[in-house]
Order: sequence, then C-alpha cells, then structure tokens
Amino acid sequence: MPAIRLTQRRVYTLRPRKSVRNIRDAELKGYGIRIMPSGRKRYFIHSQHRGHRVWKIVGDAAVMTEAEARARARSMLAALRDDRDIDADMSGDVPFETVAEEVFSRYGRRWKPRTLAANRRYLHDQLLPFFAGRPIADITREEVQRWFRSLHATPAAANRSAPVLSVIMQQAEAWGYRPDGGNPCKGIRRYRQKRSERFLSPEEYRRLGMALERHEARQPFRVAALRLLLLTGCRKSEIIGLEWRFYRDGRLYLGDSKTGPRTVWLCAAAREVLGGLPRSSRFVFPIGGWSAPWGWLDGFWMQLRAEAGLEDVRLHDTRHSFASMALSSGETIRTVGRLLGHVNAATTLKYAHLSDATVRETVETLAPLLSGAVS
Repeated sequence: MPAIRLTQRRVYTLRPRKSVRNIRDAELKGYGIRIMPSGRKRYFIHSQHRGHRVWKIVGDAAVMTEAEARARARSMLAALRDDRDIDADMSGDVPFETVAEEVFSRYGRRWKPRTLAANRRYLHDQLLPFFAGRPIADITREEVQRWFRSLHATPAAANRSAPVLSVIMQQAEAWGYRPDGGNPCKGIRRYRQKRSERFLSPEEYRRLGMALERHEARQPFRVAALRLLLLTGCRKSEIIGLEWRFYRDGRLYLGDSKTGPRTVWLCAAAREVLGGLPRSSRFVFPIGGWSAPWGWLDGFWMQLRAEAGLEDVRLHDTRHSFASMALSSGETIRTVGRLLGHVNAATTLKYAHLSDATVRETVETLAPLLSGAVS
C-alpha cells in the first residue's frame, strides 16, 4: 500500500482505477484513504489493537475535508490506544442492513428470480435478527461463528444462509466497507445433514404409472407434465415453464436452466407425450392465472402419490430416481451429469448407490408404464 502525505489537493487529484486503491498517509500512522473504482473516496483508520486488526471508516471525502478527516482519525487512533470505545457514529461505519440491501440491489441481479427470493428470506429470517444494527466493518469471524452456532437447531437454514452472508461480506470488501482479505465467513464448517433422497422401486413406478392413467382423461396436461418429469429427469421449473420453441429435432433446448443453457435428449416415450399435446399456446403447459405456477402441479402430485401409496415421495425424488437408474445401468458420470444438467460431477455421483439388478429392471419397465403403452 503506497504512502504519501495526504492533503486536500492530493485527495482531489487521486483518480480511480479498475480496482480499489488504498493509500496511507506518510505522516499519521494508521490513517489513509480508499479510492473506489466508482470514484468514491473514503478516509479510514487501520491499526492493531489487542492482537486484532481494527479497520474503521472515518468519513466520506465528498462531505469531509482532509483536515477534518485527519483530526477525526487522530482522535479515533488515540481512543484505540487508550482502550476507549470508538463511537459508531464517530467512525462513520455503515450498518450491516444497509450494505445487505445494497448487495441485494446491485449484486442480486446475478441471481435468478427464485434464488433472489430465497436469499432474501434467509436475510430476513436468519441474518438480520442477529446482525442488524452492527457496523459491518466491526463484524468478526468469532461473531459469525457465534451466529452460525445459534442456528444449530435449523442446520439446513444455517447452511443455506451462510453463503448469503459470505456474499454480503465479500461485496462489502469490494465496495470499501470492510478491509481487504477480511471476510469473516471463511472457514465455516457446514452442518452435516442426513441425505433425504428417496428412490422409487419398479413396483412403485408401476403403481405410479397406473395412477397416472386413471387421471389422464380429466387432467391431461398435469399427467403429461409428470410423465415428462419422470422420463427426462428434468427439474420441475424446466418442465412447467417449457415453451414449444424449445422443442425441436427430438430434443429440448433450454436456454435458461438452473445451471445455464443445456440440451435435453428425449426418449421415444417422452416425444410421444409431447406429440399428444395441443399447441394452443407458446407454452407447452398453458397455466395462466396461477399466481404460483408450482401449485399447478404440486397439489395434483400430492393427490397422485397418496393414491399410489407413495406419501413420502417428493416430486424432486423422481429426478433422483432417474439419475440413479441411469448410473446403475452403466452410464458414465459425465453422461448422466449432462442428462441432468449438473455442473459438478460430485452432484451426479451421489445417486450411484442403487443395486444394478433393481435399476436394470426399472429401465425395462419404466418407459412403457409411464407412456401409457401398458395398462
């Protein structure tokens, strides 16, 4: 970090670069200015106190002269040396919730709408009750670990909200609210959770196929949607939001799946399902008027699984079963990963534990049962 004698004239002439610049004052040790890529300039102090690094915002160069910042920095550094508390208002620290909202407004554009909504729930339910009101520059690794331990009764929520907190801290560094290299979320060990994957047996597939047939005349679209889920291993969102323009040459070309663009190769039974649907809308499943599209299929699935005696089977378990069936039938991790749209091979590998005999039997019976070819 370069050191120069800061003056009002020099502060005015400092120009932004592509990355954050920190310039220390050559005269007052622990005092400096940070220049953001946006051009914003903020005075800070950076010192050691009782074996810990202390980094505080002194003020914004747009509203404070260099002489005022120097005087305030001198007082803050003196308070540190004398073991006196530095008032949050005096330091100009920005509270956690303010930075979090800025992250959701700016960085949140990178998240898909459902991810953004889920992350905002984690912010509201798990993060704000603990961190609201705290100056973001003061939040330590010990404090983050204490927060994480406080959520031991809800490990899933803790594991999913920890990355949200990490992004907030990461962006706080990038935007100058925290010192570089000070993300307090690094090294957090997630809670171990019991895997809840449920895999369908050939007999269960048979019962499910029979239940689908009983409803086909009254609920043709819902039955078709479920058959496509079972025959392709697609995610629910990929099927419910499917448009006819994505279907050509016997394949689905999904431009905006969870992991990015991908191609879904369809078996003959899946192509037959699509061939039996009318093209009355640009959507394969025209469900306009539903404020929550997932409810269009979820309610029907709960009814169907009760009829088939599969009350413990979630709709996403059909994707698990598809993956395990393909892997145990001899397909490679890479091939099945491409079928499912997995980015990480480890995600695919966790489905590889079903017995070969069970899965081979399922392969032979699944397609005709679900396509309606066998009664």
